[in-house]
Amino acid sequence: MITTESTPAWDEELLKNPHAVADKRSRVRRMFSAIAPSYDLNNRLHSLWMDQQWRRKAVKWSALQPSDVVLDVACGTGDLSLQFLRELMACQRGGTSPPQVIGVDFTFDMLTIARSKSAIGNRQSAIQYINGDAQSLPLPDACCDVVSIAFGIRNVADPAAAVREFYRVLRPGGRLIILEFSLPTNPVLRGVYNFYFRQVLPRTATLISGDKTGAYKYLPESVNTFLGREQMMAMMRRGGFEQVEQFPMTFGVCVCYRGCKAGNADCRMPNAE
Repeated sequence: MITTESTPAWDEELLKNPHAVADKRSRVRRMFSAIAPSYDLNNRLHSLWMDQQWRRKAVKWSALQPSDVVLDVACGTGDLSLQFLRELMACQRGGTSPPQVIGVDFTFDMLTIARSKSAIGNRQSAIQYINGDAQSLPLPDACCDVVSIAFGIRNVADPAAAVREFYRVLRPGGRLIILEFSLPTNPVLRGVYNFYFRQVLPRTATLISGDKTGAYKYLPESVNTFLGREQMMAMMRRGGFEQVEQFPMTFGVCVCYRGCKAGNADCRMPNAE
């Protein structure tokens, strides 16, 4: 049953395994619509400002070239889209062709904020924001050189279907970048992190956002019940990607995965330094 405005999107029973909920898609959309106004503030505070560093590293590992077309899926409020734009503008310094970045998200309220942020510095026209679903992208085959998704694959109803879509829209030699939360492999660090993740963050983030959907209870449980790192890499390989790698960051609480679509172009995979 789809939730109404008077009931939370997530309750204790659903949070036992939020990825198995039949109407996960509609619940996730409602959740992100509710937290959109405070989304950036909560990201900064609760990652201790590390979220932007993670995005910068993800962009670096995508091996951008001046002519690349970038598709940022589940772009949210546009942080990663803007980081790609900044890097492309740096690559193209003195060039004649404008940078091409496309942001796709299925939550209108997130896109409204993304467009407002992109308008600062007259960058609005440089990023094309589109309402769309990661499982059925409104784009033609082989139209992009880089596809990224930051903290979004976990929220997709069928992640494997999304990965197949990413493969479809990438050109040969294109790179997939997935940025996602994970859990530290060290048992002590994992215990400390989960205490913060499950006991502290939900309370403080909910207080800041005024959220009533259960979004910040969903966050830790969606991470704890999602695919492990090896499972994520296996899913990417099944989706057709080669040279699949993982790069854990900040004691393993965030991981950047990347893979390449092989073909008549060589994959440009830099060292993860």
